Amino acid sequence: METNFELYKVFYYVAKHLSFSEASIELRISQSAVSQSIKSLEETLHCRLFIRSTKQVRLSQEGELLFQHIEQAFNLIGSGERSLKELQALKQGEMHIGASDTICKYHLLPYFQQFNQLYPEIKIKVSNRTSPVCIDLVKKGAVDLSVVNLPREGHEWNKNLQVTSLQTIQDVFVAGPAFSALSGRKVSLTELEAYPLLLLERNSVTRDYFEEFVHKNKVKLNPEFEVGSIDLLVDLVKIGLGISFIAKEYVSSQLATGQLFIVDVSAAIPSRELGIVTSANIPVPRAAKKFIELLQQ
Repeated sequence: METNFELYKVFYYVAKHLSFSEASIELRISQSAVSQSIKSLEETLHCRLFIRSTKQVRLSQEGELLFQHIEQAFNLIGSGERSLKELQALKQGEMHIGASDTICKYHLLPYFQQFNQLYPEIKIKVSNRTSPVCIDLVKKGAVDLSVVNLPREGHEWNKNLQVTSLQTIQDVFVAGPAFSALSGRKVSLTELEAYPLLLLERNSVTRDYFEEFVHKNKVKLNPEFEVGSIDLLVDLVKIGLGISFIAKEYVSSQLATGQLFIVDVSAAIPSRELGIVTSANIPVPRAAKKFIELLQQ
């Protein structure tokens, strides 16, 4: 490396916070020293890394490109430090996992509890994001693993990712007692066009599966409500605002108590997969390996 590592360190914290003053606080050096380091790095690399105004700091195009690599490097260093700590028989350290709120609530809670009982000294850090964002966190090295809704079959995975299928999920149409006319019989997708539909927002894997399903079956099912929370979606269906498309596993208790029922549509709904995503390039820390073992039991 021709450039002083300390200059990259300063760049990383300025880019992370988009603030010279916050970087100086975290690095415990003066703001003028931060400015001088950035100036030296820009001169060395022959490009401008930040665009500064009186009110804000933002990365230039060159700065964005550099930060993508520097962020991965710092995350890799952090992963190495955690791995060394974990050599002490899992008596200290942390595990960083990416997962959506829904996956945490409906799939991971018992495993978090079991892991905590087995390894009480290991801290569990969870980044609650959508599945696509959690996959990106693995790419960046920001988490040790992510548990996600896997994209539809045929998705071209990044060669730097390792993907393991964990569990099959079955999506269904559900409704509350207000739509009892749909209960106990086969319902065509065309018939559903006449009913109000409630869906998760776009850019979620569940929504992507729904859009692909209706497209293949050549029907138009447009939502009247779009929400960002599974729990809110279920509550809206329970009070009779419409029918919804949701994983059966997420409404098992409501189905058992009769608060909701499955609308038996004539078209077969393909199942999908929940899976574990790790980096193919960064060694999985020991604590994360133990958690994966629990998930696969």
